[in-house]
Amino acid sequence: MIDINVLRNDPDRVRENLKKKFQENKLPLVDEVIELDERNRALKTEADGLRQKRNENSDKIGLLFREGKKEEAEVLKQEVKNINDKLVDMEKEEAELGAKIKEIMYKIPNFIDDSVPIGKDDTENVEVERFGEPKVPNYEIPYHADIISKLNGLDKDSSGRTSGNGFYYLMGDIARLHSAMLAYARDFMISKGFTYCIPPFMIRSDVVSGVMSFEEMNNMMYKIEGEDLYLIGTSEHSMIGKFKGQILKEEELPLTLTSYSPCFRKEVGAHGIEERGVYRVHQFEKQEMIVICKMEDSMDWYNKMWQFTVDFFRSLDVPVRTLECCSGDLADLKVKSCDIEAWSPRQQKYFEVGSCSTLGDAQARRLSIRAKGEKDNYFVATLNNTVLASPRGLIAVMENNYNEDGSINIPEVLRPYMGGLEIIK
Repeated sequence: MIDINVLRNDPDRVRENLKKKFQENKLPLVDEVIELDERNRALKTEADGLRQKRNENSDKIGLLFREGKKEEAEVLKQEVKNINDKLVDMEKEEAELGAKIKEIMYKIPNFIDDSVPIGKDDTENVEVERFGEPKVPNYEIPYHADIISKLNGLDKDSSGRTSGNGFYYLMGDIARLHSAMLAYARDFMISKGFTYCIPPFMIRSDVVSGVMSFEEMNNMMYKIEGEDLYLIGTSEHSMIGKFKGQILKEEELPLTLTSYSPCFRKEVGAHGIEERGVYRVHQFEKQEMIVICKMEDSMDWYNKMWQFTVDFFRSLDVPVRTLECCSGDLADLKVKSCDIEAWSPRQQKYFEVGSCSTLGDAQARRLSIRAKGEKDNYFVATLNNTVLASPRGLIAVMENNYNEDGSINIPEVLRPYMGGLEIIK
């Protein structure tokens, strides 16, 4: 959510940002919220004047009674009552206008950074840099579900019976490899100075609306029937929600946290759920990193964070690249974002394994997360980045360590988490 003062004083900047994000359909919202805001402020001014007059009259009533001027006092008492009745109606209208303004402000996207490339959708995202040499072996690499199945590591028939499409059982050494990667991701981030956290896996609706747009919420979140609770789609949601309504100590910034959680997503959209594989599923596990810092430090942290994910995958012998997300591909709360993509020797192309984003103070404004400065309190910046989302990351490791005989070499850094096992046969 942007600062309403910017909308009041520079609405053309808001309109230009909407055009850059190819959201011209939202342009009428700018004039609508300005009109509502002017009405709301005029109403507040009028109400404040009435409250002042009511207080003055209330003071006079006691004086008049003491002077024996009962009739004059009764006239003022009636006037005070009339003011109170009018204020009830005005305060109700103020609340309605405030709620409507907030609803519209939630629909107006955050300002994108000047460095963000302009484009309509993800087909216009821009490759920034490659890390590691992509290799294609001289033998065929099967589809990842076939690799795992031949190693007795995948059972989708049973998950279909228990849970339906989009779920899976991982078994044996493949399940161990999956867990080893998550444990290594946890320790990797702890070694970078991040504090490890396991958050709640369900959050209330006011936290959901504070961390994401309504469109994202409808497409992603599973709601618990009969309760004000949603299953999280990423631990970023509950980790940012942890600081809802808090005033942080400036000297404790930045807060650097890394969190583990299962993630649950409806995955509504054209891409759909994979029938055979485990690349796009309803349930997965994730190690995330979250930073809360001063606004002026946010871009430095953004660049550190995506580099951590690059370094993580390179330590697993997986070539990766970074892809700058264009304006039309940015979610409404994001200022700037990049995807980290891993090399697939089977497909001979890259695929997404992580995403790094800075959201400016948009989430902090929605959730009222501030820091106490020397003079005033101020909204903080929030950032998030995927360390590892698995089984998607598992696919990258398997394909890049696949042998012609169907076995998988275990990257050296993962072997301590696998009891010293060097190869899965």
